Amino acid sequence: MSSIFFRNAIAYRLTQAVEITHDLLAKQAHRQPSARELSTAGFVAPYGAELCLPVACSTCHVTIIAMQTSERVLPASVVRDELKTKIAKIEAEQMRKVYKKEREQLKDDIIQTLLPQAFIRHKVIRAAIIGSLILVETTSSKQAEKLLTLLREALGSLPCRPVNVKQAPAASFTEWLKADSIGRDFNLLHDCELVGLDDGKVKINRLDLTSEEVQNHLATGKLVTKLALSWSDKLSFVLDDKLTLRRIRFDDLLQEQAEQDGGDDQAGQVIASYAIMAGTFAELFADLLDVLGGEDVPKEA
Repeated sequence: MSSIFFRNAIAYRLTQAVEITHDLLAKQAHRQPSARELSTAGFVAPYGAELCLPVACSTCHVTIIAMQTSERVLPASVVRDELKTKIAKIEAEQMRKVYKKEREQLKDDIIQTLLPQAFIRHKVIRAAIIGSLILVETTSSKQAEKLLTLLREALGSLPCRPVNVKQAPAASFTEWLKADSIGRDFNLLHDCELVGLDDGKVKINRLDLTSEEVQNHLATGKLVTKLALSWSDKLSFVLDDKLTLRRIRFDDLLQEQAEQDGGDDQAGQVIASYAIMAGTFAELFADLLDVLGGEDVPKEA
């Protein structure tokens, strides 16, 4: 059941409680794109038949949802070659130049003609609403906002904001490396990315981050913008200065616990996996926001 656990996450904070039900999400349920549509997006069941999956967690209320996007894939090279052929034919037969406005119209016509023949690519992005925390399983803020917009349209409103902290994350990361200390059961791993004012990015892979090489980069004024961490012997991840979690890996013991808690029933194991994931994330973010100087909560929130 390891595929249940999120591998990436962007965090948002609900500023008011919301009710998420199957009937509400059904207003924005997924459908296949028509012959003339480039793409569609809508909610699908994260597991089973319901569009939202409530999960019993001992520490918080949890709901799992999923958005599927379906996009017709039309290679740019195909459109470009077809456009060249049409333009060459017009210029040869009519003895005139095809200019920008007509080229764009020809291109649009070609796309509309070829769309029904294009194959459809599907992608599913899940989100976990854990108490007032929304975690979207992606590293793309554009995709995360797309899911939140869809949820907002289904619910009528969605009072939420990105999770931010009081101190710039890059400043915190840099302090941690200089001091070789974080706190709250966090430990440095062996990957990071540093950025300088003049000489771009430096990527460090599989190297002791307390080494002289890394410390020399810090001495020149570089800031750490990505950092690999482990937490409480439960998971590891790469954290960037936008607070996006990448390459999340849950400890095998948690996965084994989910299998034990769920029993022999597959549905039970899915629910148990989501419950363990959600509870772990809730604890992680409490500690993470603490070591990052505290969550920045706008006064109006």
